[in-house]
Amino acid sequence: PNIYQAVCGAPKDTDTTLRDANIGLTWNTKDSALDKRWWYYGKLIKSKATLVSLDLFPSFYALSDNFGDPDDYLAEYEAGTLSADAKNIYEALLREGPMHAIQLKRKVNLYGDEVKTKFDKAVQELQNSLKILPVGVAEAGAWRYAFIYDLLWRWLPDVPAAAQKLGRAEARVNILSRHLNNVVYATPKELARIFGWRANEVQAAVEQLAARGEVAAGVTLKGASAEVVLALRPVAR
Repeated sequence: PNIYQAVCGAPKDTDTTLRDANIGLTWNTKDSALDKRWWYYGKLIKSKATLVSLDLFPSFYALSDNFGDPDDYLAEYEAGTLSADAKNIYEALLREGPMHAIQLKRKVNLYGDEVKTKFDKAVQELQNSLKILPVGVAEAGAWRYAFIYDLLWRWLPDVPAAAQKLGRAEARVNILSRHLNNVVYATPKELARIFGWRANEVQAAVEQLAARGEVAAGVTLKGASAEVVLALRPVAR
């Protein structure tokens, strides 16, 4: 499910010619909702723009290396898992509050075409690790369009505490339950690839869901090249 299909009112493939008026409406709907805290929006699954309901999002946060402390990033930087550019962007937002991308580029000396890739890569790194997220759009820059970024723990302050109540195994079960309820079926390899989990982690989550009667594992579907995990019933929201 996605905003485009919701705008269209039914499942529909995106018109790649961009002549579909629903594309503009979808874009505007997404942008106008960024400051509403209706959901989480950011580059999350496979580094692609992702919407996650706020009731499910703590499960994703529980699988990250964050604990909700403003200084969580320092341990990752010292361990070599957070780049210097990402660290500088995070610290600029920590010191000065939300900023649009043009301001942020200037603050961290990554403004200009020659360093655009470095800035974009660092922002994606921070989004993937659930440290920052876009919270609005500013009329700035040559295109009069720039995302406003803030620190995730500051924008969604209830998420870290909710995540701390979840173990990683429980978080994976929650995510997999919702995903399979959406897509109906998937192979274990597909699930591992989408979420970046190890095969044994997927298997453990599937076994938990099967024990609860939510899915059936090892199902053979006509025309499928591999056995799938099949959702058996909708999960109550």
